[in-house]
Amino acid sequence: MDKDIIKGKWTEIKGKIKQQWGEFTDDDLLKMKGSEEELSGALQKKYGYEKDKASNEIDKFLEKIDMKDKE
Repeated sequence: MDKDIIKGKWTEIKGKIKQQWGEFTDDDLLKMKGSEEELSGALQKKYGYEKDKASNEIDKFLEKIDMKDKE
């Protein structure tokens, strides 16, 4: 899944984001508005990830949900 699709599929994937990273609230997700940069920043803030780790975790997450969508 292309990162640009995050915004277009936000409604679908925000539940999966909460499953993956349970500390995010509905308000957190609302503030992100489907922005990959906002998600990355939130991962850095809530989970203490370095910028590269946040980016890598988002990439892994997108690959994971893309595989699930194909099943």
